[in-house]
Amino acid sequence: MTVAVYMITYMDRVVISNAAPSIRSELGLSLVAMSWIMASFRWSYALFQIPGGWLGDRIGPRRALTLIVTWWSVFTSATAMAWSAGSMTAVRFLFGAGEAGAFPIATRSLSRWLLPGERGLAQGLTHAGSRLGAALTPPLVVYIIGLYGWRAAFYTFGTLGLIWSAVWFAWYRDTPAEHGAVNEAERALIQAGSLDNRSIGASLSWRKMFASSAVWYLCAAYVCYTYALATYLDWLPTYLKEYRHYSLAQMGFYAMLPLLAGTTGDFVGGWLSDIRVRQTGDLNSRRAVAIAGFLCGAICIIPATLTSSAGVCVFFTCLAFFGIELTVGVSWAIPLDIAGDRAGSVSSLMNMCGNIGGAISPIVLGYAVKFYGWNLPFLITATLCALGAALYCKIDLTRNVT
Repeated sequence: MTVAVYMITYMDRVVISNAAPSIRSELGLSLVAMSWIMASFRWSYALFQIPGGWLGDRIGPRRALTLIVTWWSVFTSATAMAWSAGSMTAVRFLFGAGEAGAFPIATRSLSRWLLPGERGLAQGLTHAGSRLGAALTPPLVVYIIGLYGWRAAFYTFGTLGLIWSAVWFAWYRDTPAEHGAVNEAERALIQAGSLDNRSIGASLSWRKMFASSAVWYLCAAYVCYTYALATYLDWLPTYLKEYRHYSLAQMGFYAMLPLLAGTTGDFVGGWLSDIRVRQTGDLNSRRAVAIAGFLCGAICIIPATLTSSAGVCVFFTCLAFFGIELTVGVSWAIPLDIAGDRAGSVSSLMNMCGNIGGAISPIVLGYAVKFYGWNLPFLITATLCALGAALYCKIDLTRNVT
């Protein structure tokens, strides 16, 4: 169910990037105007991270996820009703406010159910689900647009979230003790392996969290990651169509390939980080996977950007996105490692900071393309990936922040 909601999360947010050429054509929007629409989602997504994570820690993920998934699904569908740049900006802002709590609360939903040696793989799997959802969306959106127009795509994907919410509330429970399908042996195993058994609603030491250097290095590294992610999620389809001159159908197919590579990277990164933790007994051993991923992204973005061949560009973009996504399972396992039952609040701070970078990304790209062309935004992204690798070298996972 967590993998499924991560898929829906990314499906709902990338519908607009794949529908953007059609939306711009019908509503007469410039590239800069579209960049502000994209940014409105990311600003609200960043600003509502901490309230969303706090909500999950306070009332539990069963009720919190049901509430927010229903909210953002309504506004996914409402995007289809927009008639201007202003109305679409407002709807996407409200959509982002709902999606903001998704990853922190979903991370919190795992904290009572997973042993420490399973956390990286679990986060890799869930984030792989999000990238798989994003990868499957471009051809689906192109198909729906071809038959029914761009507005139908938003109605279709909004409905998925409403169905998920109903199933989640009926099936999920906040603790193993509350779930009738969990036997006593399973409960004992989970309880024995848990690093933090405080009850829902227990207080987090915000002072310790904000004083933790590990938290702030993690947040800074996640800024680098999310900036890169936003560049590809929001603009790759437009880049392939307008700069690499692919047709609409080709755009849908080739925009899918880097996201499939990223799906693999999410899984592999989380899996490798758990192997390293089990082999060494040292949580800091997770860092090597993220460092390698950032460096791979930084190196591969350069030939992807500078080549004159559209095919070579897509190939190296796949490698770059694979590397960037290697870091994700590690980043989202770390809040579980250092914050235990309060992982929702710590991961929400990380995701808030990261998505401030993500909110800046489309605005920078819009103006950079307008004045300097398409190469500069990707070279900036490569530089930030290199910075992300350097920041990961400074993270110390041996200190609990709660």
